[in-house]
Amino acid sequence: MGHHIRTLLAAATLLAGGAVWAQQVEVSYVKPEQFSDMPFMQVDRERLLKDLSAHFAELGHRLPAGQTLKITVLDVDLAGRLYPRRSGDDIRIMRGGADWPHMHLRYALEENGQVIRSGDDEISNMAYQDRVNHYSDSDGLRYEKQMMDDWFDKQFGPKRHG
Repeated sequence: MGHHIRTLLAAATLLAGGAVWAQQVEVSYVKPEQFSDMPFMQVDRERLLKDLSAHFAELGHRLPAGQTLKITVLDVDLAGRLYPRRSGDDIRIMRGGADWPHMHLRYALEENGQVIRSGDDEISNMAYQDRVNHYSDSDGLRYEKQMMDDWFDKQFGPKRHG
């Protein structure tokens, strides 16, 4: 895998019972070990990338059939600051100041093999603690997911209902 980790979300497809939407999003990470904010433990880093990929895949079900979204994540800075503890369980403190979540990504939306939209976006959620968040307080990525949802809605339209 090296510096360029490719996630095609086959596991998400299996978990979703083979749903087509999981194949509508491809996520890759460029040099994740150099991201601004990554957990210290390897298992936690892998879980973070898997969780981010799964959320992008979930957003992908909002795309029309026949479209594929390719996302390359260049940097991640999670909400709050991570503080290592001697016990091995790191703790993330969120103060609501200049510790908002941020992500740098490139994307290409394809239809029938042709790029119909692409971009390079720096996304963030500066008021992450001041907004209503529909994700559970127990979701460790609730602020990042809200930020990703906002980006997706801005770029590709609001969530489909029904």
